[in-house]
Amino acid sequence: MPYISNTDDDRRAMLEKIGASSLEEILNVIPDTLRLKKALDIPALSEMELLSEIGRLAHGNSGELTCFAGGGVYDHFIPAAVGSIVSRPEFMTAYTPYQAEVAQGTLQVIYEFQTHICRLTGMDVANASMYDGASAAAEALAICAGATKRDKVIMSESVNPLYREVVHTYLQGRGLEIVAIPMKDGRTDLGQLEDLVDEKTACVLISQPNFFGQLEEVDQICEVIHEVGGKFVMSVDPIAQTLLKTPGEIGADIVVGEGQPLGIPLSYGGPLLGFFAAQKKLIRNLPGRIAARTKDVEGRTGFVLTLQTREQHIRRQKATSNICTNQALCATTAAVYMSLLGKSGLKKVALLSAEKAQQAAAEISAIDGFEPYFTGPFVREFAVKTPRPVREIILALAERNILPGVDAGRWYQGMDDCMVVALTEKRTAEDLAGLTNGLKELSASGVLSGL
Repeated sequence: MPYISNTDDDRRAMLEKIGASSLEEILNVIPDTLRLKKALDIPALSEMELLSEIGRLAHGNSGELTCFAGGGVYDHFIPAAVGSIVSRPEFMTAYTPYQAEVAQGTLQVIYEFQTHICRLTGMDVANASMYDGASAAAEALAICAGATKRDKVIMSESVNPLYREVVHTYLQGRGLEIVAIPMKDGRTDLGQLEDLVDEKTACVLISQPNFFGQLEEVDQICEVIHEVGGKFVMSVDPIAQTLLKTPGEIGADIVVGEGQPLGIPLSYGGPLLGFFAAQKKLIRNLPGRIAARTKDVEGRTGFVLTLQTREQHIRRQKATSNICTNQALCATTAAVYMSLLGKSGLKKVALLSAEKAQQAAAEISAIDGFEPYFTGPFVREFAVKTPRPVREIILALAERNILPGVDAGRWYQGMDDCMVVALTEKRTAEDLAGLTNGLKELSASGVLSGL
């Protein structure tokens, strides 16, 4: 059942519509033996706190899985108003706005989504969205290769490994050389970067924060690639981004990212939402399509699709991308979420997540056998060195309905003892206590020491 915040005026209007004088009149049909004799004693709670309490009661003794995993997809709180607005038939049942004259509402929402992304990233233009953050990153590298007429693209090993896999799949057959920059203490090795970047380099892809939650030295990386005429591509976390210098201020050419944290549930891994923004000089290279605002012959404001570089609209050999559609409903969801929270709300979510991450890192590091894996600064995600393989810890705590983090060893050789932990505003003091107590008990019982 959704959380619905009705005002007294709302209730009066609904009662008047059905011809009832009061709520009591409606409830009279319920036998007296089945009705509560007194009102429920519900304390004054926020929407998030109330839903959490109802969820706890609904799950009973079995409990609800508490998620400390991240790796690109995060368990943020989604206000009920988001689902209420997005589930309206005008949005939920709309397919894709090919004919502008009958899709003004959808086009306006896409336009608002693009505007939010531009403000969030500090870039000039954004498209109508992509399938996910990984495909957006791959499209960015392909665009840079085409725009610079160069055939070498560089990615840091600190970029999400799933993104890097998609990039290799996406770009196969294009004749591009894909080069990986190794890490040093959890961040891109600047010395190696300077050695690898040359006049053949089309672009460099860096994540900020990176897969391990570390903050990269993006200003220096931007300077290195621009010195040889290449493009700087940044993959960013939209929530953490509100606390950091924008890619536009840094000088990035293209910004991509995963929009799932913007009001989209985990849903076992999908659907997701990719966003794509760039400097204005690259607007004709953007994949997919762009919604724009214009005026008709009578001076009325209207919305249209413009600069569609898809092969469905222009000659195939001239197309930037063969992306067939965009995640319109997910983009609508993100637009609603960002509109409801606003600039200050998004920043508050980021601050709460960052504060809780710092606290969690300190408490976990104080447990015998655990310590920070890297020493660099982080925002809301961090890597922990564990005394036993992370997969064993995940399996043990899963029995307690706790997902403690992500096993970096799945993708990074020799890092089976690296657990990436993420915090969001949803994680309470009780949640963190459950995690730390679980790790302490496992350590004390000898499970983590191998005894």
